[in-house]
Amino acid sequence: MSDNTQDFKKLLEEHLMNFPKVNDIVKGKVISVDKGEIRIDVENLTTAIVRGREMFSESREYAGLKPGDEVEGTVIDLENENGEMELSFRIAGMQRVWDNARKWMSQGLTLKAKILSANKGGLMMQVGPLAGFMPVSQLNPDHYPRVAGGDKNRILEKLLEMVGQEFEVKAIDVDEKEEKLIVSEKAVWEDAQKAVLEAYKVGDIVEGEVSAITSFGVFLRFGEGLEGLVHISEIAWQRIDHPKDLLKVGDKVRAQIIQLDHSKIYLSIKRLVDDPWKKVKDKYKVGETVKGKILKVEPFGLMVSLDKEIHGLAHISELSDEPIANIHDKFKIGDTLDFAVVSLEPAEHRLGLRVAGVKGKAARKATATATAEAGQAEAGQVEEKKEETVAEEKKEE
Repeated sequence: MSDNTQDFKKLLEEHLMNFPKVNDIVKGKVISVDKGEIRIDVENLTTAIVRGREMFSESREYAGLKPGDEVEGTVIDLENENGEMELSFRIAGMQRVWDNARKWMSQGLTLKAKILSANKGGLMMQVGPLAGFMPVSQLNPDHYPRVAGGDKNRILEKLLEMVGQEFEVKAIDVDEKEEKLIVSEKAVWEDAQKAVLEAYKVGDIVEGEVSAITSFGVFLRFGEGLEGLVHISEIAWQRIDHPKDLLKVGDKVRAQIIQLDHSKIYLSIKRLVDDPWKKVKDKYKVGETVKGKILKVEPFGLMVSLDKEIHGLAHISELSDEPIANIHDKFKIGDTLDFAVVSLEPAEHRLGLRVAGVKGKAARKATATATAEAGQAEAGQVEEKKEETVAEEKKEE
């Protein structure tokens, strides 16, 4: 084989190795623009054509092309009916769009997004040329639809009011294969929160305004647009059924920061007040009789208020010496009764009560045990007497 033949073979192999494949993105220079068709010289390898919907559908930057302009396209056919390679600006354009979306996420860029529609799960957004979705949980606190009882229909009503608005968001999930783009407004808010939060630390006392009330606690707005949660267990030392029993939206309150978790702030109102249970043994003694008001009737017993701060529990076993068929028939909320204090556990914030005059579970158990023992003793005496009688009869025989 001659040197020329070997050189030709080598060039052919390199050419085939570098020749584009379907779905490759290639670069080239425009040769001509004519009758809705664009011909391109692809890196001196071949001539390609872009036509029809593959021209500008998703790539408006390619409108107004002229010979000599540099372009990129996606290979959709190595050889068409005319023996030409076919390219798509549309697919290449979408590829760049998804590449950009991944950059948005990796670099944490803030984007403008318009709300197109809503469903019960969240908002459909227009994010540049892509359709995105923002779950309800990713709204910032100012926009989050706080609805009593979490009624999904009411939540949807609140979301629909946002249609047409433009929010600042961050991309938090990009999946080109599934054509899925998830965005978050809360992520933008959290970044802003971090800078402001640097001025606070656990233990700081803040003054703010109740901005929302839920079954699990209240939200308190304070400082420069900050908002923290006061859990129901941190509102008051006594047991409460719902935060609305003590607070309402607009109330001005003081609270202490008890936890800072990234952008989440947890507060306590009760910790700014002395724990009344520390002195409960000075006010109440085991064995004494006190007056108490029934706050709640439960299947397991009664929640009773002894004063504004101290509440106790009268277990169902301490309410009557006789079985109670229906506790709600015998006891009513608001009734005031005499109770005996049966236990005090200040560290656990527990105080046990018994309706005055009732023997109680322990006494009934002791009585039952004594009765059983007495019965056993009597049975033993009878058996012993029988044995003596039998012995005497045998003796006489």
